[in-house]
Formats: sequence, C-alpha cells, structure tokens
Amino acid sequence: MTNTEEIVRRDGALIGALLALGLIGGAWILGAEIKATRLDDRYVTVKGLVERRVAADLAIWPLIYKEAGDDLAAVYEKTESDRKALLQFLDRQGIQSSEIELGVIRVTDTQANEFGGGNRAPHRYIVEQQITVRSSRVHQIAAAAQQTMQILQKGIVLTNNPGQGLTYKFNGLNSIKPDMITEATRNARAAATRFASDSGSKVGAIRQANQGFFSILPGDQGSETSDAEGGVNGADTSLVKTVRVVTTVEYYLNK
Repeated sequence: MTNTEEIVRRDGALIGALLALGLIGGAWILGAEIKATRLDDRYVTVKGLVERRVAADLAIWPLIYKEAGDDLAAVYEKTESDRKALLQFLDRQGIQSSEIELGVIRVTDTQANEFGGGNRAPHRYIVEQQITVRSSRVHQIAAAAQQTMQILQKGIVLTNNPGQGLTYKFNGLNSIKPDMITEATRNARAAATRFASDSGSKVGAIRQANQGFFSILPGDQGSETSDAEGGVNGADTSLVKTVRVVTTVEYYLNK
C-alpha cells in the first residue's frame, strides 16, 4: 500500500467517525427538543380564589341643596341660611369641621338661553351648593344620616341625584394584598394537585402566572353573585365589603 493510499484511508476513517459523532449529537439534541416540547404540552391551568369580608373605612356624604326664585339676592340669602343650618346640624351630630368640604355655589339663570316660544321655568334663578362630609368614622356618619329629618324640619330639601347619596369605601387594600395573593396561589396549587392526582401526574414548576385583579364589592356580593375581576372599589351603601381576587396559574405536569 502506498503512502497516498494510506493517507486517503486514514482520512476516510476520520471523516466517518466525525459523521457518526455528528449523527449521535444531532439525535441527542433532537431528543431533548422533543422531550422539552412534550413537557411544554403537559401543563394545567387553574384558578385560585380568595375572598375576605372587611369593614368600610371611609364615608362620603354629599349634601346637595338648592333654592329657586325670581329675585337673585333673595335666593342667595336663603341659600346662605340653608348652609348655616346644615353646618349647625352637622356640628350637633359630632362631625368635625376638618371632615366638611364646602363646594362652590352654582347659579343657573333659566331664562339666559331662552329662544322664545317654549315654556318658561317656574322660577328664573336656581342657586345650588354641595356640602361634602368625608370621614373615617363611618359609624358616626351612618348615625348622622339617620337624623336628616331634622334638616327637612328646617325647610331644607336635599337633592338626591342618582349615585350621589351616602357611600362607603374600603381603602385598606394594600395592607391585605400580599396575604391574599399568597393564599390564592396556594389554593391554585391545591387545585392543580387534585387534577394531577386524577390524571396520574405530579405538579411541577410554574409555567406562567397571572396575579389577577382585586375587586371590592358590596358585602353581600361575592363569588356566587359576581365574576367581576376589575380593580374597582365598590362605592355603595354597605358598611361591609367583600374583597376578591382570582389568580390564574399554569403548572407543568410531570409523570
């Protein structure tokens, strides 16, 4: 055998060995990718629900009153008298001046935009003002609101516009968020564990998680009456609120 033939034979063997190693490596990589793909396909999506009943910690009480007449000076004077009477009423109910906000006085001239031919309003001028009470002493405000008959006895009629009555809110959400998220995640994993047990699998690592939104609902409205997951603060007449969060978690399933 010549030196040339020996070199060609040796190079051919080396190339063959390299090809074999390449095929083995490629097969291993392909197998790993298939395994990873199958792992990605084996997961379960579960939800964890947590609800807590909490007490409202803020009362907002708008008192809207108005007077009407054809003599603007006289109407304004009556409005001022109403304001003083209302402030005296609030003082007797133990409401502090720091909890009271005086709104601007609004004057409407019902004849200012008349173009003739229409029915005229019974009075030309309407003067309106709003006094707003904001207090963390919600029970104090609730008790005062039960005494509004005293206002009527003074000849003051409060305007009850839709959505502008006494409402209560809960502002302590940040203090309970961490514990509720932890509990919701724990509930989600428990649901995943039950599913995995029924399917002969085991719960693995988290594939994806969504904390979800917190909802603050009226006290008598919870998971059975609402599926809302918006971050709203239920501004309603309930002194008790239901705080609700739903987390969505995807877990890998292992054999």
